[in-house]
Amino acid sequence: MAMENERFGVVRDSMQNNQLLQKAELGKSMRKCYSLPGPDYTYGQSSYLKDGGVAEAIGHWRSVEAKAHQRKLERDFVALNREAVKSGLVTAGEHQTFRNTHNIWRPVHEGHVKPQDLHLPPGMTFGISSRPSTPIMDLIEHRYQHLWLEQQKQATEALRLKSLEKIKLGKVQDTRTTMLRRYQPPEEPAPLWQLPRFQKVGPHLDTFGSDRARQRAFSAHQSDAIARRGILGQGIYNIS
Repeated sequence: MAMENERFGVVRDSMQNNQLLQKAELGKSMRKCYSLPGPDYTYGQSSYLKDGGVAEAIGHWRSVEAKAHQRKLERDFVALNREAVKSGLVTAGEHQTFRNTHNIWRPVHEGHVKPQDLHLPPGMTFGISSRPSTPIMDLIEHRYQHLWLEQQKQATEALRLKSLEKIKLGKVQDTRTTMLRRYQPPEEPAPLWQLPRFQKVGPHLDTFGSDRARQRAFSAHQSDAIARRGILGQGIYNIS
């Protein structure tokens, strides 16, 4: 839609316009603006490319057809040998027959140049370096045996010092007296069932001089078995 006397912005004193400013009409404020250029005026930077503009961009897309790239191929003899071995072929004639009837291709890398920024030293060895040889004098003198024995002695001494440190930092060690104080005699289990004719059969041997001596021996054994190891309490003393 065309507008009459299109004007935009505020007119400053520094602006120089080709058209004279109109005076304020009666009952209206004075117009402080300048006329806009015509419809053919281009705002911004002009583009000299004639590609059809927005209409052509919306209408269709310009697509570039991909060109078929012809790659050069060569036979991959490593893969052929590997497949031949997988098939169970081991002799040279069998491998040759397999190559004549099978083909495995790989692309040829043309123009492959090693990067220039990689500077390798002149004496560099590729692969895994070999282990240095063992000195024969060390083997004759049994040096490794002596080193192993020294290491075992050091490890044993370290364990001994560690155990002593634990004993010093640990709680007070129990003695036979303290174990007797904490000991609680177990309850005697109920006797097993027996036939009446076997209940009052006495022992065939009696190695004690009297019944009092036998009771004293059993009492001493029961009191001493508390601090000993074993089911019957006849082992070494259990003091750690």
